Amino acid sequence: VSEEVERALAKLGPPRLSGRSSPKQIEGPDGRSLQLHFRSRLSLPLFTGGKVEGEQGAAIHIVLVDSKTGHVVTTGPEASVKLDVVVLEGDFNNEDDEDWTQEEFESHVVKEREGKRPLLTGDLQVILKEGVGTLGDLTFTDNSSWIRSRKFRLGLKVASGYCEGMRVREAKTEAFTVKDHRGELYKKHYPPALNDDVWRLEKIGKDGSFHKKLNTAGIFTVEDFLRIAVRDQQKLRTILGSGMSNKMWDALLDHAKTCVLSGKFYVYYNDDTRDVGVVFNNIYELNGLITGEQYLPADSLSDSQKVG
Repeated sequence: VSEEVERALAKLGPPRLSGRSSPKQIEGPDGRSLQLHFRSRLSLPLFTGGKVEGEQGAAIHIVLVDSKTGHVVTTGPEASVKLDVVVLEGDFNNEDDEDWTQEEFESHVVKEREGKRPLLTGDLQVILKEGVGTLGDLTFTDNSSWIRSRKFRLGLKVASGYCEGMRVREAKTEAFTVKDHRGELYKKHYPPALNDDVWRLEKIGKDGSFHKKLNTAGIFTVEDFLRIAVRDQQKLRTILGSGMSNKMWDALLDHAKTCVLSGKFYVYYNDDTRDVGVVFNNIYELNGLITGEQYLPADSLSDSQKVG
């Protein structure tokens, strides 16, 4: 599939190029101006130890383009070069100038902090095929908080020994932040899932006092929380205690209510004749009434029917 995508990319129209010439730009011997481009945007935010992926988990594609024509270069030795993947300072080329020198690019390459593992691990080289390539598995081992701009970029350059004497302008991604994976481990979910731990809800910190109080009361999941919230909100507030303000409670409840329910229903009959049944969803909200062969949704019931 990846190869089919790559072939299709090569046939696509040109990426957005500025079309401006610059004294820094070095043309190939045949008058072409070769540039590498990322065709895919990264899926953000990025965490240490997590896989670097394109948006929605897609592969990250790279193309070699002749900026004079805007077309992908599919033939010639340069269409099959090997590329090195590097990490750049986030503030490299902030002006969005399309052109820079090889020296400028190299001067913004970021190496690991002293005593740390290599900053980027995985498939650190890409081989172009007919001017198109795909990044392999890549993982950051360190966050970006220590760098001047507090952000990184990924960069691509032609590997040593290829395209000697010819300038191929490097590629760069947008600037992005890399956070410690601890942040992901403690991350809230939007929307939360029924089987999520209850601390995935806003205002409930993992292993914090609210989390411990809920666990002590037998509330371990978002579903547990919602079931009590439907039946007895005051009980839930009492469990959480006075440390939870009205504003925090509202935020917590609003977040919990965004949870997608399972679609499972329960019917409660008051006797064996099964003439009248009360329908509840999986968090025990009243969903409707079954009388004989008729189903009455909850919003159509009168107050007396609900009480009855």
